[in-house]
Amino acid sequence: MEYSCGKLSKISGVSARTLRYYDEIGLLKPARTASSGYRIYGQTEVDRLQQIMFYRELGFALDDIKKLLSASDFDKERAFENHLTELNKKRERLDLLICNIKKSIAAMKGEIFMSDKEKFEGFKQKLIDENERKYGLEIRGKYGENAMDESNTKLKGLTQQQYDESERLRLMLEETLKAAFHSGDPSGESAQEACGLHKRWLCVFYPEYNKEYHKQLGEMYVSDERFRANYDKLGAGCTEFFRDAINIYCGE
Repeated sequence: MEYSCGKLSKISGVSARTLRYYDEIGLLKPARTASSGYRIYGQTEVDRLQQIMFYRELGFALDDIKKLLSASDFDKERAFENHLTELNKKRERLDLLICNIKKSIAAMKGEIFMSDKEKFEGFKQKLIDENERKYGLEIRGKYGENAMDESNTKLKGLTQQQYDESERLRLMLEETLKAAFHSGDPSGESAQEACGLHKRWLCVFYPEYNKEYHKQLGEMYVSDERFRANYDKLGAGCTEFFRDAINIYCGE
């Protein structure tokens, strides 16, 4: 069965404007264009849109979805199995948050006691799941299963005060690194201060800090586009600058 852009928009819930944008960026091209100029979509495009919507629901960026769907080894059945796994995880996280809210209400009514640690369990699990999805494969592949598992265990055990401290350090790091980058000297005082803040931030999440691991992270920031985006938002080339500053900080 074939659909115009408008009809596909109605059955999918995706706006016609978004469908046109997907066409413009090469993510979802129509099967053909009618003589009237209307975009016409067939079954292949409908199935591809379904995959796009699954990946979007799981939080993937459009560029990443395009790469995944365009890969020569893309396996639709395996993709659905992965979607099911991730959605089950998402449901578990939502169930945990729902339980958290119910317990909070009961605690407010004086029916139960709720510890401070319990109040944040659902939110910490969400962060763990997001880190696993984004970086789990790379970190487990490069540093072994234990590195990621130990980090997750430490994150689960963080108090709200420790978590707030990690956010404070992250913001300070970005501010200091941005100023250092504009100075242009990775060995300068501000750049090395940024590396020190980065070390303190790492120590919140990783049980045992060592300089070699710190340097390897700097290299991964440069080689992985997702990490690169975190620092290049401060300025084009900032990731390489940060990597160089880390190497100096670690005594290379």
